[in-house]
Amino acid sequence: MEINLPDVVAEVQAAFDRYEQALIRNDVAVLDELFWQSPHTIRYGATENLYGYDEIKAFRQGRLPVHLDRTLKNTVITTYGRDFATANTEFDRAGKQGRQSQTWMRTLQGWRVVSAHVSLLLEK
Repeated sequence: MEINLPDVVAEVQAAFDRYEQALIRNDVAVLDELFWQSPHTIRYGATENLYGYDEIKAFRQGRLPVHLDRTLKNTVITTYGRDFATANTEFDRAGKQGRQSQTWMRTLQGWRVVSAHVSLLLEK
């Protein structure tokens, strides 16, 4: 298996960047598009556990679009072959620090998140 093929890393980086822009703009249509439409898709959030695309979509539609701006750091994208990747990052939002991990899979529709996890770091 080839790790971090430059063209694949660039594709996943573009999908990740598109997701990030949609997140801070609350572009629900793009956020919905970038998650794999499957009952196998999972998103563990800071306050919720979502199982399946339908639960993730319902969460996005009901979320209040406040305090969405954030700054990323230490983003690491790793690709495994041509069809599978992980993206991990740390973020600062409204004075709170957190981390996010995503598992991406190439589908016929393009790169899609199949699993995501968001957590906040406890204050010291």
